[in-house]
Amino acid sequence: MIDARLDAVFALYAELIDALEDAQLQQSLPVPSNPIGLQLWCVVGARETWTRALETGTWGPFGCSIGSFEDTRKREVVASALAASASAFRVAAVAKDDNARTDFKLGLLEHESQHLGQLLRYLLGLGIEPPPGWKKRFAL
Repeated sequence: MIDARLDAVFALYAELIDALEDAQLQQSLPVPSNPIGLQLWCVVGARETWTRALETGTWGPFGCSIGSFEDTRKREVVASALAASASAFRVAAVAKDDNARTDFKLGLLEHESQHLGQLLRYLLGLGIEPPPGWKKRFAL
């Protein structure tokens, strides 16, 4: 069930990045906040970090394959990293579950959900039309 929920969340992020333009990745709210692209950098990095945790059985340092701040402004780079990180997590998640692995999966689901809420606020606050799946998920 956790894997299915993660797949649904991964699909929402894929739909979002497909709907955004490079310039929108650079936008941030008119209050202290980072740009949308950096929010997605954190999503990718968390997926990659939790994937390593699933593979090794231990939590390690946070790391993200999106190498530079400039890359967080490029939709194609971010889209590729989101897809690759979701795919890698799915592969790592196939192994037999135990309490530690279940906890790692729940941790990622929680992190992804927190960013969904943040990004929804960004979309609404910046006047960016949420994609159809987001409208359905959040009853907009």
